Amino acid sequence: MHAKLDAVKQSETQNSSLILVAAGMGTRLGAGIPKAMVHVAGKSLAQHAVERILQVPQITEIIVVTPPNDNRLAATMEQYGAKVRTVPGGASRVASVRAGLAEASLAAANILVHDAARAFTPAQIFAQVLEALSAKECSAVIPALKVTDTISVVERDAAGGHEIITQTPDRSTLRAVQTPQGFDAQLLRDAHAQLDTYTEAELDKVTDDASIVRAFGAKVQVVPGSQQAMKVTHPEDLDTASKLARPEAEANGAAKEENMILPRVGNGIDVHAVSEDPSRQMWLAGLHFPEDIGLSGHSDGDAVAHAACDALFSAAGIGDLGTHFGVDRPEFAGASGVSLIAEAARLVREAGFEIGNVAVQFVGRRPRFAARREEANKVLSDAIVAPVSVTATTSDGLGYEGEGKGVTAYATALVYPVSH
Repeated sequence: MHAKLDAVKQSETQNSSLILVAAGMGTRLGAGIPKAMVHVAGKSLAQHAVERILQVPQITEIIVVTPPNDNRLAATMEQYGAKVRTVPGGASRVASVRAGLAEASLAAANILVHDAARAFTPAQIFAQVLEALSAKECSAVIPALKVTDTISVVERDAAGGHEIITQTPDRSTLRAVQTPQGFDAQLLRDAHAQLDTYTEAELDKVTDDASIVRAFGAKVQVVPGSQQAMKVTHPEDLDTASKLARPEAEANGAAKEENMILPRVGNGIDVHAVSEDPSRQMWLAGLHFPEDIGLSGHSDGDAVAHAACDALFSAAGIGDLGTHFGVDRPEFAGASGVSLIAEAARLVREAGFEIGNVAVQFVGRRPRFAARREEANKVLSDAIVAPVSVTATTSDGLGYEGEGKGVTAYATALVYPVSH
């Protein structure tokens, strides 16, 4: 059993660290990028979370745990200064929290753990958790909501074909747990260290940091949570998140009408014939396909990247591919599609827009693309620092694409004006 140190705790103004877990891919959200990077009202979920946390003066450092092998979120966090630091996460939530713990200041009296998916948690919830932690007898605090639905425990019947209710707990004793979860710093470190001795069965029973410290022997106090601390999990949750992103909604607890920033959509199309030069390299969607003859063109012939450039220029209203990278520009002869799309993104932002996403579909017999789709998405997304998704199809043998004589790429881009 963890025994709280006898030293009298300082007031609620004591320094505290916060670990923001933002390393998950968010598979159920289906955005194709890490969940914390999904944009709502012009900002990523991680940005919304950090900007609310920064309103709490007792939190003196924020450790953002980012997706492993992906530096895009870390780059976004640089705008918040030295108070916000980043560290790559691990393969599980526990591993990500432990990565954050390794970075957290040893001088912090308390450590809070928060999920970027609960990006719209009001600042007063963080303050409320810290206030509860300031009491000498309290070493762990979580916010939670009363359960309004009837909750039942089920098991499979003997045949295994149906679920049968085995019990229905009194819902007055049930709470829906949220974050931030706050802990005495040493308690949280000790509890996580104890996980190294757990069996797999014991590890299955710890689903969050509150359950980890409970398994270690500490009592966890509950304080009222907030409906605004909803967790973005499924695509439909983004509609609720959009309403919460409005300043009036955060202040008054209800969404109100406000001036809308309308997005702009642009389309692009690019066609390239297969080169007559058998030594021409095939570059498509930012990737090299060594088994195929390349596409002819002034640059590397990357029809996917070129169509994406045209869609971005169209959406921003700043010309087209020929305007910026035409054959009259010798410096772009042989240029890679990745370099062109990166420059296109820079020009779009220079014109006062931010990029929402780009979607591209190409039609052709070659190259074989399915196995490298995610690789292409990442290369192009990294190049423009915004989501890019690429799909491929055939024309069932019809036309020049079906005959293998060329490739056509169709792209759609969404941008939105940035208010200053």
